Amino acid sequence: MLQDVCLALLIVIFLTNHEATASINHVHSNTGVPSVNLTSSLSMALDPRESVDESKFTKHYARYRVDEPPAGGYTGAMATLDFYSSPSTNARQLTAALIWVSDGKPYGSDFNEIQAGWVVDPSRYGDNKAHFFVYWTADGYRSVGCYNLDCNGFVPVNGAPITPGDALEPAHGQAKISFKIFKNKEDGDWWLHFGYGVNNFRPVGFWPKSLFTYLEDHAELITWGGFTKCFRGNACPPMGNGQWPGKNSASFQNVQLVGTNGQGYVPPVWTLDVYADNKKCYQASTFLDDMFYYGGPGGCVN
Repeated sequence: MLQDVCLALLIVIFLTNHEATASINHVHSNTGVPSVNLTSSLSMALDPRESVDESKFTKHYARYRVDEPPAGGYTGAMATLDFYSSPSTNARQLTAALIWVSDGKPYGSDFNEIQAGWVVDPSRYGDNKAHFFVYWTADGYRSVGCYNLDCNGFVPVNGAPITPGDALEPAHGQAKISFKIFKNKEDGDWWLHFGYGVNNFRPVGFWPKSLFTYLEDHAELITWGGFTKCFRGNACPPMGNGQWPGKNSASFQNVQLVGTNGQGYVPPVWTLDVYADNKKCYQASTFLDDMFYYGGPGGCVN
């Protein structure tokens, strides 16, 4: 009798654990692939695989931002960026340049954000090359959203000129890419177009509007700039090409907002806010002729 009771208890425990496991690793009905929720943040962690204490990291920015949207909000942004290999970046460091499209209370549980740009991240890619990336979050970098194609979210299209995560191969150590993110008036989704020049944009894919709450309609915040990350107490890597802002440094050119028709327009200069959190290591130049220079040698420890 006692053996029967013990056996019954073991069966109940097994079934309970199995059900819990199945609820965590559920299979998406459309793909047969486990739907993965990843805690992530480019602006906070720049690595959706991490579920560690963010206080362990130091992040630095040199960027321009518009945060006084017109009636109806912002509907997109674009730019042309230099990109570089970065042989001095090690596995405990990361350097990037990107566009952020955001809405909601920053870092709140309902914060929505889309990001795209280039990143040198040896710990992820195993090299010091620049890689094109995309990222999205619908809950302030907590559990809903991911990097590249790591979860169901960003939808790539056939015939795209690039796939998120692809390496960028600069000729002679430097080249340029252009891309734009905009809310398409036809379907309401957020589309990403990419090109190696200003006038040859082709669609890469889109983020369905259904992924978001605030961004379902428009954005309240657009940011262009450079970003670095390192473990606290360690030196952070160079930003851009490691040069101080100037004619020999990295730049954002053709900096524009984008309408729902996909056409760009220059933001009024007085709406742009410049910010560099540690000017001893990174800076951004004056915004002039639809562009700005940014970067710095890094080496900041705190």
